[in-house]
Amino acid sequence: MTTKPPKRPRDPNQLAKLVVDIATGEGQDAHDSDKIPMAILGKAGGERGGRARADRLTPERRREIALLAARSRWKDHGSDDSNK
Repeated sequence: MTTKPPKRPRDPNQLAKLVVDIATGEGQDAHDSDKIPMAILGKAGGERGGRARADRLTPERRREIALLAARSRWKDHGSDDSNK
């Protein structure tokens, strides 16, 4: 479960300083500092993995996988005419 980002300061002066720090790169990015380095690497691998797998598959195998997915997706939707 992801954590919420920290709230913005209510004081306008503190908010202005935060904005300037972020704009100049001096502020810490709370999202990356809280994450575990291996989790960041795993996420990057997952983003690349799907595309690499698709590139390795033959068109016939991709079609088989797509048909299985479509059947699974639509299996609960009967072919009855009650939705007309």
